[in-house]
Amino acid sequence: MSFKIVNEFEKTIADFFGAPFGVAVDSCTHGVELCLRHTKAKFITTPNRTYPSIPMLANKLNIGHSFVNYKWSEYYYVTGRVLDAAVLWRPNSYIKDTFMVLSFQYRKHLGLGRGGMILLDNWEDYIDLKSLSYDGRDISTWDTDKPWREQNIKNIGYHYYMTPESAQKGLHMFNDALATEPKLWTDKDYPDLTKMEVFNASN
Repeated sequence: MSFKIVNEFEKTIADFFGAPFGVAVDSCTHGVELCLRHTKAKFITTPNRTYPSIPMLANKLNIGHSFVNYKWSEYYYVTGRVLDAAVLWRPNSYIKDTFMVLSFQYRKHLGLGRGGMILLDNWEDYIDLKSLSYDGRDISTWDTDKPWREQNIKNIGYHYYMTPESAQKGLHMFNDALATEPKLWTDKDYPDLTKMEVFNASN
């Protein structure tokens, strides 16, 4: 199956949210990680109530982190430009000059089982993040399906891309998602992570 269908899925989702570009990835957490690497973030903040893998990125990336106890709905800021928008499903909700990261985990409104997408509005950022998500491969190889063995990979990347099968599933489910009222997620849907031993031990 061709990776061109991933490009089609990216455009479909980006258009729905009103973003110029989208980079499909294998999970929201990996999408946030790529954005933090791309922006060279040195510090992140997260609400007490969120999914544990997001604050755990600080340990993985060896950067600073602090919990902030505040209420949120639909999305929250991890840095000044990177947003965890895992639970967001609202048309034309993209915020200009940010990296908004969606989730397609099975409980989310468009539940593919696993997957995510980075919404953004800068072409150069799109090129860099697409390459980062796909083993450092160059843009010239994306539409040719040229085997990696025949490519000269020049940059560091990560194996975080969305598979064509997941993208095809997303396109198949998209119209049903449009016709269904989404759940409004808030901080109340998550436990207080500061009460978990793993985070107390790292403080």
